[in-house]
Amino acid sequence: MDKKQTGLKPFFSLILSTNIPKLALAIGLTASVLTTLAGLVVPLLTKNLVDGFSVSKLSVPLMIGIGAAFIVQAVINGISIYLLSYVGQKVVARLRDRMWIKLIRLPVSHFDSESSGETVSRVVNDTGIVRELISQHFPQFITGIISILGAVTILLIMDWKMTLIMLISVPVTVAVMIPLGRRMAKISRGLQDETAVFTGQIQQTLGEIRLMKASTAERNEEEKGMAGIQKLLGYGLKEARITALIAPLMYLVVMIVIVMIIGYGGMRVANGTMSTGALVAFLLYLFQIIFPITSFAMFFTQLQKAKGATERIIDILELPLEEGQDGLDIDIANQPIYVKDVSFTYDEEEPVLQHISFEAQPGEMIAFAGPSGGGKTTMFGLLERFYEPSTGEICIGDTPIHKLSTTSWRSQIGYVPQESAMMAGTIRENLCYGLENAADISDEQLWKVTEMAYADQFIKSFTNGLDTEVGERGVKLSGGQRQRIAIARAFLRDPKILMMDEATASLDSQSEGVVQEALTRLMEGRTTFVIAHRLSTIVDADKIIFIEKGKVTGIGTHQELIQSHNLYREFAEQQLAGDNL
Repeated sequence: MDKKQTGLKPFFSLILSTNIPKLALAIGLTASVLTTLAGLVVPLLTKNLVDGFSVSKLSVPLMIGIGAAFIVQAVINGISIYLLSYVGQKVVARLRDRMWIKLIRLPVSHFDSESSGETVSRVVNDTGIVRELISQHFPQFITGIISILGAVTILLIMDWKMTLIMLISVPVTVAVMIPLGRRMAKISRGLQDETAVFTGQIQQTLGEIRLMKASTAERNEEEKGMAGIQKLLGYGLKEARITALIAPLMYLVVMIVIVMIIGYGGMRVANGTMSTGALVAFLLYLFQIIFPITSFAMFFTQLQKAKGATERIIDILELPLEEGQDGLDIDIANQPIYVKDVSFTYDEEEPVLQHISFEAQPGEMIAFAGPSGGGKTTMFGLLERFYEPSTGEICIGDTPIHKLSTTSWRSQIGYVPQESAMMAGTIRENLCYGLENAADISDEQLWKVTEMAYADQFIKSFTNGLDTEVGERGVKLSGGQRQRIAIARAFLRDPKILMMDEATASLDSQSEGVVQEALTRLMEGRTTFVIAHRLSTIVDADKIIFIEKGKVTGIGTHQELIQSHNLYREFAEQQLAGDNL
């Protein structure tokens, strides 16, 4: 982690950048200060009550004054707590807004290397730590200082000798709190990191629950989970040990000071140099000094935690956005696509694609074939602009696609993957996913596209029809059903370019036939790119591009490659002969 972010300046800069509700903060802090000042009046009123106490001399104005002080203090304190909580909640909501807006606009490459669970922990847990500091600990720190200064000033005026005896507790308390606070801060930072890692592990395991169960990996995951829980327990127990030290030590210091005050004060009362009311007031002010000092330890601990959280939040907010947030918005219909000398590597590693060049005329079907790991899927990633070429460029007509906005480019592309991705929700929500005019799309339009994708019959068989819940990742639907919904979604978007990662490769023969017919309908009149796992699906392609080890080793029709490309001919003989059996 970048060590330059260790000071408090980044923390305050981050908070101020959220457009903090200044009026609410000012009123909340003012109310908190007034509550503290009202609290400082109470011991003085108590002193007068005790010193002048007798049933016959009970002063009605004094009783009303004490009652009013308590009521006003309670009301203003309630207002203060709400307003400061409001400020904390607003700040954290704006931080989460910024982080979420940033995260969904980061390039795909970021998520190739980052755990989504850890990122979730940053958005939820780290911002929560900042909220607690702003809404709880910071106000306590401010009012604590006011309470201590006010109480000490009043006490010095009342009786400076007794005050000096009482103030012996302050350096003792500080000496105890500072090292313990530092230790607590270190533990808390470790706890934050471990919580993020643990969240990531849980999310990954539950997200792939079927793989885990199919692999009978329950014992494995149980051990990993238990190890994570034990680490969290270890940090929790370390925190508990420090808390267990702080509370008794504070109790010991307070009790010693109280005994000293009562002993010395009792002698003063006995020889008439101090009133009983003054002694009671001293004890009350003692508590108004001691308790804020104990809360300071929590404030500095929380401040250290917030510094750590701030570093992680800033790390996310400073990540570069995906390229193409702004750019041209043009209609790409009936325009050729040119891939010109494109090469690509992941993180400066070994090249994945090298000097790829080809063109696709409007309405053509271009198929990518070749051994697994050759770079076919990476080529799709470049066409969709999930990644940018290391060298070379891809153009639509005369315009490099990197000059278009990603929204304009991707909104005109229909993608039907091998394993159709679905969001938790209804069939209707999945069909309309990502469309700006989703609310205006009628049931008639939805039924039309599902009919074109041969999906209407199975949707009608569900009790709730288009409003049927599909479950997380669409687990309540079969593979063929998911694929047909993906095709219907593509029909609804009416894309100019179609991209298919062999959308029938993982289906049974019955589903495959239906889905293939739907895909044939969808491909009509559209420029189509296909990743071919089985050559039988691409024998009619206008152009087949054979990719081996990141290089194009052949381009042509099926018949042309049979004649000119040895490896393609081997593929064809093995697969097509098998299909004819």
